[in-house]
Amino acid sequence: MAQTVRFRLDDDARAEVASLRERLRSLGLAVPDDTPAVTVAAAGVVPPPAREALAAELRLLVLPSVWLATLGTVAGRPDELVLAAVVDAELLAVHAAVHDALAGRVRGPVAAYLPGTWLPHCVLATERPADAFAALHPVTPVRARVVEVEVTG
Repeated sequence: MAQTVRFRLDDDARAEVASLRERLRSLGLAVPDDTPAVTVAAAGVVPPPAREALAAELRLLVLPSVWLATLGTVAGRPDELVLAAVVDAELLAVHAAVHDALAGRVRGPVAAYLPGTWLPHCVLATERPADAFAALHPVTPVRARVVEVEVTG
């Protein structure tokens, strides 16, 4: 299992995403059981030197806000429905800084999270995305403050 670097969202945003997931669960759809977050990087291993470099880089940055506003799917994962973020320069700059700090320090980086291929999102459902979309559309956008960057896994 890959280790991930994730944007941990503020309590209100996590509650809003969890509420969307609960609406889908009540309809019998499978949803993730993790805490809603936005994954910004993943690798087979994020060793201590990479974590230290990441922490040093993040001390220099202001963590962005994320506007989760679009229901959709992600390439390579057709069974998921996600709430994708509006991508802006600030979000991309922090994402690039994360990857600059990790470059050459992690083993087995996951290509889907690299700059140029990353789609920031929270997973809402893990099956029947068309049914999940129909249940949630139109979705009210979620304004999320990033309160921490965490390494999981």
